[in-house]
Amino acid sequence: MVIIITGASHTGKTLLAQRLLERYSVPYLSIDHLKMGLIRSGNTDLTPEDDDKLTGYLWPIVAEMIKTAVENGQSLIVEGCYVPADWRSYFGAEYLDSIRAVCLAMTDGYIDSRFDEIVSHASDIERRKDDSCCTAERLKEDNRAFIRRFGEEAVLIGEDHEKTLSELLEQIVIK
Repeated sequence: MVIIITGASHTGKTLLAQRLLERYSVPYLSIDHLKMGLIRSGNTDLTPEDDDKLTGYLWPIVAEMIKTAVENGQSLIVEGCYVPADWRSYFGAEYLDSIRAVCLAMTDGYIDSRFDEIVSHASDIERRKDDSCCTAERLKEDNRAFIRRFGEEAVLIGEDHEKTLSELLEQIVIK
């Protein structure tokens, strides 16, 4: 089983991936780590600010890694924001039965009422060197974009982040 976890920044993608790793001892791939490896090694002229271009650059690579895992009967957790809304179109039916995608998104109300708390947890799992561009308005715009792109697939964090992630963790079963 391959679990794809996507969503806007600060929604808990890495935290959920870490918890799944701990529960099932299944490796996870951070698309951000892949991004930074390609950028820092000089294998692309893209920068961390090129979000739209990065999805088109990274996703075909990640999709082929997912296919390889499925073909080899391996479980894998893939986590990151660089997952296109049409991710299914990269896979034939023989792959889709072995893939589950989850999109995390926060509601405007949650961001408005918990912005300071959201920012205070930004480096719980991974250290963010510069998070100064994180504003409540930018978070809301990013989350709205993921909700539009993923529609009913988006898991909305509206009141209790921990409860939402815990419930989602119980729903995801990796065999």
